Amino acid sequence: MTISDNDNTTLASTTTPALAFYGKMLTFSRLQLSTDDFAAITAQLQTTLSNKSSHIPVLIDSEVEQDLSALVELLWSWGLQPIGVVTGLLDAQARELRLAIFPADGKRIERILPSKKAMTQLSQVAATTTATDANSDSKTTTDNADSIASNQAAETSAPNEAALPAETLISAEHITSLIYDQMLRSGQSLNHVGGDLILTNSVNSGAEAITDNNLHVYGRAQGRLVAGATGDKDARIFCQIFNPSLVSVAGTYCLRDNLPEHVVDKSVEVRFLEGQGLVFTIMDESQLAKGVKP
Repeated sequence: MTISDNDNTTLASTTTPALAFYGKMLTFSRLQLSTDDFAAITAQLQTTLSNKSSHIPVLIDSEVEQDLSALVELLWSWGLQPIGVVTGLLDAQARELRLAIFPADGKRIERILPSKKAMTQLSQVAATTTATDANSDSKTTTDNADSIASNQAAETSAPNEAALPAETLISAEHITSLIYDQMLRSGQSLNHVGGDLILTNSVNSGAEAITDNNLHVYGRAQGRLVAGATGDKDARIFCQIFNPSLVSVAGTYCLRDNLPEHVVDKSVEVRFLEGQGLVFTIMDESQLAKGVKP
């Protein structure tokens, strides 16, 4: 979680930090390439760009292998500014060139690791099952009953774990929803990664709330609201009083001037649907309560 003041006022601090992370939205274009023929790429750029001083930040998304270093030079010569690649064929070259690697559409950057405790319990359950099978022929009916009771006790302490592959076992401590009780003031940015972001107060105009999961605002939402910041198209935004300057889910955004007027100042759910973009739904109080369970 990161919260920061973006205005120029002097904060109550005796030292100035060497750096700070901010949640400002970046605007860049995706350059999709289906060929490694630089002559064809150059010809297309010539017909697409009116000049070589556009200074447009671009994200390279290539379906074929490329000489990434040469491609970057070509794009810079046309006034474009490559900032990274979409993960895939060019990852290794991007790391060598120190370019950013972005997740593909609809993919969340995973920060959840398997639980060591759950893994240990899984091993114990597997070992118990193996031992039971090995000794089944030599055990008496009484011993078998004791073994069944022992296995049931193990299943009670670790429900359903034996049925799950190890990579699906995730620790609850790595999935953390953040509840923030203070008002988010103009110039402040609240950025949370790894769980839902739940604001019990308002988001003022000029503030922003950003999360890679679901965003919930129980107060008045007037700032910039961002859910699914790393590309999760299943993320949603729930607001009690909806009037943001910008709303975004998984990179698809809508400005205040383009919001449907009938949803302004209402209790609203915002979600992304393929082929439709952002969908705004007015909710009653019972629906809002169902939607905001952490």
